[in-house]
Amino acid sequence: MHRNDFVRQLTSPGGDRRRARAMHIDIPLLLILLVLCGIGLAVLYSASGESISYIKRQATFMLVGLISMIAIAQLTPRFWQRWSIFIYLGGLLSLVVVLFFGVGAKGAQRWLDLGFTRFQPSELMKIAVPMMISAYLSNHYLPPRFKHVLIATAAALLPVFLIARQPDLGTSLIVFSSGFFAIFLAGIGKRYLISTGLLAVAAIPIMWFYVLLDYQKQRVLTLLAPEDDKLGAGWNIIQSTTAIGSGGLGGKGWTQGTQSQLNFLPESHTDFIIAVLAEEFGLIGVLTLMLVYLLLIGRCMVIALNAQTMFSRLVAGTLSLTFFVYIFVNMGMVSGILPVVGAPLPFISYGGSAIVTLFSGFGILMAISTEPKRI
Repeated sequence: MHRNDFVRQLTSPGGDRRRARAMHIDIPLLLILLVLCGIGLAVLYSASGESISYIKRQATFMLVGLISMIAIAQLTPRFWQRWSIFIYLGGLLSLVVVLFFGVGAKGAQRWLDLGFTRFQPSELMKIAVPMMISAYLSNHYLPPRFKHVLIATAAALLPVFLIARQPDLGTSLIVFSSGFFAIFLAGIGKRYLISTGLLAVAAIPIMWFYVLLDYQKQRVLTLLAPEDDKLGAGWNIIQSTTAIGSGGLGGKGWTQGTQSQLNFLPESHTDFIIAVLAEEFGLIGVLTLMLVYLLLIGRCMVIALNAQTMFSRLVAGTLSLTFFVYIFVNMGMVSGILPVVGAPLPFISYGGSAIVTLFSGFGILMAISTEPKRI
């Protein structure tokens, strides 16, 4: 190739795509994530009472997450398949350590104090569980046999149990769903699905009387009738639905929401931040955010469909579906169709561990997206 032709190739749009692929960066995925980060910082500024310190910390978390994503994308899917079991075991060990030496806040013991920052090990399991189960199942004939399904289910339930003890019902549900999706995408038979559904229904009384704590039971009862305790357990959901409804079609304007700015809305910068967006930007703002989420999930599913190995397909598909559950649980609890379980809204809610973990998961998806095609 002539030198001038080579230079033209590098400076052309196609050259940009090749350079991005060489750096293991999926450009559509990266652009969508940057848009979400921009929306998140704008909404957080209002939800935090126009606090610049919150914005600086969140922007720092996002920068660390972006760097982590790009670094993780440089490692091949084969690397993650090989090391998934060790990441999973390390996550389990950290969950055990949290039960004995964790830092508590608001009645929950979920963090490890590392000195310079706090780390929430349960966030790591949102990636470790689907990776480990995908690696295990992809090493056997698919669809999986009963014993393989049993082992994979046990691997998913063990961290769920440890996370529920913290207690953190929201994260435990998301971690369990990630394990279930990995098993489901591996080709589990209909009889297993039906049996699982029947067992889940049969387990409801046991969960209610022997597993759920009193405050968790109260959240379920509050979902059914929040007006019974307007100034107590029902306060959060009443204020959030009021904020959502008052936004109307176009909203009240950025930083002009009354429920959030006058501190009626609890946890407005974390779990209930979607109510701030709905109040200030209305239905149009919520639908815009949902469209961006839909584009992100769609891109992830395309990556899963084009993956080169069974492990890559299972991991990409599982992370995509788990991300959907993440969004659904948060929006569902804030709008009053699900109990309040404490699940942040991805890339919008304030939080360090969650942001870095999310970016790390998308780093794995980028590694899968740019994996060399096999002949």
